This record gives sequence, structure tokens and C-alpha cells, in this order.
Amino acid sequence: MAEVADPWVLISVLFSTFPMEEGLAVALHRVAMDLYQRGDSVGVIDQGLAHGEVKNVRKEAAIGTISGPVFEASLETERGKGAVHFILTRQGLSLMAAQAEGPRAPQYRN
Repeated sequence: MAEVADPWVLISVLFSTFPMEEGLAVALHRVAMDLYQRGDSVGVIDQGLAHGEVKNVRKEAAIGTISGPVFEASLETERGKGAVHFILTRQGLSLMAAQAEGPRAPQYRN
């Protein structure tokens, strides 16, 4: 997957028991995106010092203009056990879909 300039476009954190780092946000997005695309319920995350599972809640949430499917992560970190609840943003889902399609050929008019 190509890197996105701002990983915070991909997810919106609703709740976290510890400060979120960019690397963990990207890892959570990758696991959640895989679960979303495959329709699975639970995935494993192993990012640096954070290990645990991500659950697809199978619900949608909207906060202001941000909306998308909801996920929950139960993690074991160097600081102890923690939890993160987050949304895969619709904007992030659109960006990932566009990247999966690849570059489009230019359209010329005659």
C-alpha cells in the first residue's frame, strides 16, 4: 500500500487509553481496512511494542462531517493494557479505493 501523506485522514480516534502515535495509527488502519474489505470480525495487530486484536464492531458512526465503520482495539503496550475505539473515515476509504485502482489513463477529447 502506498503511503498517505497524513495518516490521520485514514482514521478518527474516538477514544484511547494512551497517547496515539502515528505508526500505531497506520497499523490500526491496515488491520481495520483488511477486516472491512474481507468482512471479517477480528484481526491481530503487532506494531512495535503494541500487540493485541482489532474488532470490527459492524456499526457506522458519524461525528460532525467524519463518518465510517467503527472498530475497537484491545492492546498490550509497554504502558500496560489499553483500548482504542476508532472510525475508518469515508475519506480514507475513498483514498484507499483510488490507490487500489491505480493511476488512470488521461482522457482526451477529439
